[in-house]
Order: sequence, then C-alpha cells, then structure tokens
Amino acid sequence: MKLRHCGAVCTIGIVMLSVNASAADTDADGILDVEDNCILVPNGPLDPDAGGNIQLDVDGDGFGNICDADLNGDLQTDLSDFSLFIIALRRTQDPVADFDGDGTVDLTDFSLFRVMFGSPPGPSGHVSTGVWQPAPGTSWQWQLSGTIDTSHDVAMYDIDLFDVPQATIDELHAAGRVVICYFSAGSWEDWRPDADSFPAAVLGSSNGWPGERWLDIRAIDQLGPVMEQRLDFAVSKGCDGVEPDNIDGYTNNTGFPLSANDQLLYNRWLADQAHARGLSIGLKNDLDQVEELLPWFDWVLNEECFQFDECELLLPFVQAGKAVFGVEYQGNPADYCPQANALNYDWLVKDLDLGPSYQSCRDYL
Repeated sequence: MKLRHCGAVCTIGIVMLSVNASAADTDADGILDVEDNCILVPNGPLDPDAGGNIQLDVDGDGFGNICDADLNGDLQTDLSDFSLFIIALRRTQDPVADFDGDGTVDLTDFSLFRVMFGSPPGPSGHVSTGVWQPAPGTSWQWQLSGTIDTSHDVAMYDIDLFDVPQATIDELHAAGRVVICYFSAGSWEDWRPDADSFPAAVLGSSNGWPGERWLDIRAIDQLGPVMEQRLDFAVSKGCDGVEPDNIDGYTNNTGFPLSANDQLLYNRWLADQAHARGLSIGLKNDLDQVEELLPWFDWVLNEECFQFDECELLLPFVQAGKAVFGVEYQGNPADYCPQANALNYDWLVKDLDLGPSYQSCRDYL
C-alpha cells in the first residue's frame, strides 16, 4: 500500500527547518554556530566577561581561546599541553594560554584547562571535524543479524563491529557506501571477543537481553580503555563511524546510582574519543539529553519514537542540519511514514531482529 504524499506541507516544513538550522546559536552569545569559533561556550558580544573575549583566537587556528587548551596544536588536550600551560601560568602572561581573555594567565584559566583536559578543542564553526556528518535525507540500511545484504542502493550501512567480516566492509566501501559500525558502549555482552577485558566492578544488573549486563559508566578510568580499544578496532576495520548502543543507562535500573550528569559526561567522552580518531558518531536514543548532546554528535538514531509519541524530541538534530535516523518495529507504516517524511526524518520499517529486510519511509508516496 502506498502512502499519501504530504506535498507542500512537507516542503514548507523542510524549508523552515533549514532556516532554523542556519540560525542556530547553541551558546546564545549572539554569534551563529556557523560563524562561532567556540560553539558551546559564550565568547561573543553577549559574553559579560571583563576581558572582552569576543571570538578571541590568539593562535589563529579557528578555535576560540575559551574552548582551546590545545597549546601544542595536535588537536588533543593532554599532558604535553599541561606542561606548556604550567610554564605559561608561572609567567602569568601568555595570550595563547589566557583562555578567558582577561589579560592574565591565572587560576581561572587553570580551572578552564581542567575542564578541557582530555578533549579536542572546539567545536568551532570555523573548523571541520573531518568526519561524516549526514544531512537529513540520507538513505541508509540497518542490519545487525544474518549475512549482510550489500545490494541496497543507500548511502550508509549500519552493521555490527565484531560480527561482520572485513571483506563485507571492503565490498560496501567499493560500492561507495559509508560504513557505520555498531557496538554496545553501555552494556557488557558475554559473547563478545573482548568480554574478559571488562573489570568485574563495572558489571551491573541484566538489561533484559540474554548475556547482557549494564555497565558503570561513571568508572571511565576502568571502562575507558576497553571502549578506546573498540574504537581503535573500528578504525582498523575501516569503519567511517560508530553507533554506540545503550548510552541511556541512567534512565534504567542498572544496579548503579547513575545520574543524568554521569550519562552526559560519558556520552561526551565517547564522542570526543570517536572524533579524535576521525570517526563519525551517532547518538543512540537518549531522547531526554538530545539538546545537551547535539553539539557532540553527528547524527542520531532512534527506535520507535512514533510508537511512544516522543518524536518531537529529535527535532533539534534536523534543525541543526543533522540526519535523524530511526526505525519502527510495530504499527502501520501508513500511519507513521507520512509523519516521518513531514519531519524530514529518515525512517525504516524493520523487524526486531534487524535482519536484511529493507523498507524506507522515503520510498512511500
């Protein structure tokens, strides 16, 4: 059964969303994101600091001082930058290390350095991350079980990081497809080849799936090395990006007292680690934190927002020009596909096993 085309209503909605995307000002400092050299921290004409840090970028790398503690220019804030900062702190005057732009390198700048430590500079509207960031209207296929059917003419395939052989990834790349690799970043799975790498202390309650347990995402010092190895593995297989699953544990009964802030810190850490490796990264579900996480993630993937009547929470991604991918496992496509198309979401009709079947709402007229 073909669905009714939404016609001019869809067109008007998409145009309005595009206008909103170009007018985005995430930090509300009066500088549009596309022109802001520090998108997440106010450093424009509305910034009240006495130093007048109005788009200050002393080293001219495209990242504003207020979000750039990468003093040696290697796109990561690490111990090498800390050593350089300590030297600047002793001298008290070094415009590159004067993050708040008040003319002095002091303890305020040290506090800012601590916040930025371990992360790349930015994000900035002046500097591209160099990773795949799909726009609304990007075609895709999601298959996590069975032999991958590589015949679909879509822009992106989302497949399992561990189960899919290298030859399949190479075949998809040869056909011009972007390859996103799925792994769970919030749960332990007893069948994965690196299952023994997880410390027992980070394993929590069952998440309802056989052989899976929630992870204590607060323990990044213990959990981080495992996730970094997975990201490195994704790079070695040639994945263009990753889909980390189960990154909304704080809304579930994990066995740990996880807070919303714990989840924000972990999810941002994941995004920073992916970007540092040149990987695109999608926000999986976690609807209640969409606005806070939008600047970190390149796209979003949701399951069953029409089933639970919560799709409007995903709009900030489309408004920012970033794709909203999603699936429904239940319901009538005749009911939800016109809505998905009107919202400019890229929705699939799938079975719960996420096998090779393919049906896109974009194909319905």
